[in-house]
Amino acid sequence: MTRRKLAIIGNGMATGRLLDELARCDGFTRFDITVFGEEPHGVYNRILLNRVLLGGAVDEITLKPAAWYAEKGVRLRSGSSVVRLSHAAHRLWTADGQEHYFDLAVFATGSVPRLPPLDGVRAANGQWKDGVAVYRTAADCERMRAFAKSGRPAVVVGGGLLGLEAAKGLADLGMHVTLLHLFDTLMNRQVDRTGAVFLRRAVEQLGIAVRTSANTKAVFGARRAEGVVIDGGERVPADLVVFASGVKPRVDLARDSDVPTNSGILVDDQLRTQLDDLYAVGECAEHDGRTYGTVQPVYEQCAVLADVLTGRDAAYRGSKVYTRLKVVGVEVASMGDVDPREADDEVVQVIEERRGVYRKLVIRDGRLAGAVLVGDTSAAAGLVRRFERGDVLPANRLDLFASPDRGAEPADGVVCNCHQVTEPTLLEAVRGGCRTLQDLAARTGAGTGCGSCRGQLASLLLKAGNKAVGV
Repeated sequence: MTRRKLAIIGNGMATGRLLDELARCDGFTRFDITVFGEEPHGVYNRILLNRVLLGGAVDEITLKPAAWYAEKGVRLRSGSSVVRLSHAAHRLWTADGQEHYFDLAVFATGSVPRLPPLDGVRAANGQWKDGVAVYRTAADCERMRAFAKSGRPAVVVGGGLLGLEAAKGLADLGMHVTLLHLFDTLMNRQVDRTGAVFLRRAVEQLGIAVRTSANTKAVFGARRAEGVVIDGGERVPADLVVFASGVKPRVDLARDSDVPTNSGILVDDQLRTQLDDLYAVGECAEHDGRTYGTVQPVYEQCAVLADVLTGRDAAYRGSKVYTRLKVVGVEVASMGDVDPREADDEVVQVIEERRGVYRKLVIRDGRLAGAVLVGDTSAAAGLVRRFERGDVLPANRLDLFASPDRGAEPADGVVCNCHQVTEPTLLEAVRGGCRTLQDLAARTGAGTGCGSCRGQLASLLLKAGNKAVGV
């Protein structure tokens, strides 16, 4: 059987997952696959970029090294940027002038940093000034580290997840960090105002100065960054200025190739664009008016797309978004509506000041409409299941926060939310010879998403009488 040529444009976490899903669907025997990636690496875990910032090698967070592609018969063109695509000719061209034919193509171009409009970022030659960086790729982290000097001031612009991680990394390198956030609360998309208070307190305990409602207007310094100017003309000094103020779907190639776009590349329930044989998946895709920037919806899309490409009946209907991660050393989880929307929404809040723990439920018609957990996310897995299934909640709402040994978590509970890996699956892997976190990750995928389940994985290994390595 002649294999059809499948081009995947982009080599981020969406592509890594899509390749796994294609393997599940016997896609490697159906397609001659070429992956075009701009970075000189295989797929790596972007969520763990802080390890590179702190001096680690990219290999430490790599999910698929170059040898993996070769072993699977996938052609990897790393360091290869696609600059043009012709739907009519079924061809694409890379920056080095090479032409490639495809039968089917998938845009997995991800996202790019959303930079605020401000002056002074670039030097007279058009290049970024020394001491200015974004926090997005492994190369960005290496650039940040090159300018980071212990005891010197740094500014991070952006108080979302990326900004908080960048700020903590620079603080760990010994810099005096000021975090500037345009909005009046940190992580305003994931947590409510009270949760943000607990989070801010934890950030400031790390020695990071937090300035909210701070609108950054310009970078000052003639040849290199010397600081930023915020509203009112105040100057905040810095040897290093890092922008981590959000991302936006990367659609330039699709748009220039006459593929219909809005905020993202427009796709239907089968992740098809409006042009035959062209698909989009991940952060660059817009489905039903919505784009997604977290791992779980992207992975759900990849499962559907692999089924569609291999002839199976599948449809993507959108995702119920939840987040569970560790931010600046603080456990945070959120899902659905973090604030009530309807007049009769029920709100349950538990505040433990001494423990630094905040938990909140938003309940609508007796079912979970949203939740925020800061400082203790042990109940997150059970809440996610109820949220996704729309279960009727127990009359005593506090039962939802019960410890696992009191029966709140079923024995077959999901341990890794990113990959939906259950405890029985992990136990089976342990019985099959897995002895370390790396073994479990390679066998099941657990712990290779946001990484928040790695402590649970280590505990499971220890319970099984094994020594956990690489926590």
